[in-house]
Amino acid sequence: MHYAILCYDSEEVICAWSKEKDAQVMHDLGAVQDRLVAERKMGPVARLMPTTAAVSLRKGRDTLVLDGPFAETKEQLLGFYTVECDTLDEAIEAAKDLAAASGSAGCFEIRPMMIFIPDRRTP
Repeated sequence: MHYAILCYDSEEVICAWSKEKDAQVMHDLGAVQDRLVAERKMGPVARLMPTTAAVSLRKGRDTLVLDGPFAETKEQLLGFYTVECDTLDEAIEAAKDLAAASGSAGCFEIRPMMIFIPDRRTP
């Protein structure tokens, strides 16, 4: 089963880190990722740019394009990992290891994924 591990935290706090602190956190997370790669469990990983670079589409009669994220919250989605694990407990253990290496007090959400690969053939 594939799982998404969604990383939420205060963008204000994370963006205030020094380059050295950020590099240390990336190094620590890299060690966990290397282990998951060796175990053939690691999938794609993404670190999202700040919400100030985001736009949202609001559907309705007319589609509106708005600056920033859809919701104002204390924590923002900062990035995600994808892992392939046999059980939810195994995915939780991977998330715990990533959380311990993350260097912050944010939240990690683990959500099962349904893989969708569109058929690009034309009729």
